[in-house]
Amino acid sequence: MNPVVYDLDGTLVSLPVDWAAARDDLAADLRDRGLDPGGRDLWDLLELTEATDTRDRFEAVVGEHERAAANEAPALPLAAELGEQSGRVGVCSLNSEAACRIALDRHGLAVDAVVGRDSLGSYKPDPEALLATLDSMGADPGNAVFVGDSERDRVTAERAGVAFRWVEE
Repeated sequence: MNPVVYDLDGTLVSLPVDWAAARDDLAADLRDRGLDPGGRDLWDLLELTEATDTRDRFEAVVGEHERAAANEAPALPLAAELGEQSGRVGVCSLNSEAACRIALDRHGLAVDAVVGRDSLGSYKPDPEALLATLDSMGADPGNAVFVGDSERDRVTAERAGVAFRWVEE
């Protein structure tokens, strides 16, 4: 069986994160540090924290929201497929690695590798995250499949030279 890497949220589980609250909490934290978050959305705030050397604040604040949600995340139908996999399996997510591990443990889903947004210096759609997941699994990108639910996932797979499958397929 070919190695398979799954996205987490929207693919294996549904993280019930209140993204608006996470964004507002992060914006307040950044304001306390003298930064102006303006009307940026959460992912634009991630870029702001990178540019201002405050990425640790993004991970602390948003990661807290994700970890709490991971403790309550219901499994999605594809989680059963992961449980039946006989080959190498990994998770590559835009969520924090800790949130991924919590959600996987909650549902007894064993994987060979987990790479989250905070595992490396880059994150999806940069192909480094997916390639690092496959490398940790000892898998060849040319033989692997990445399963995801977003355009960002599809672009990540394309950039990494990995076949892509939409969750619905």
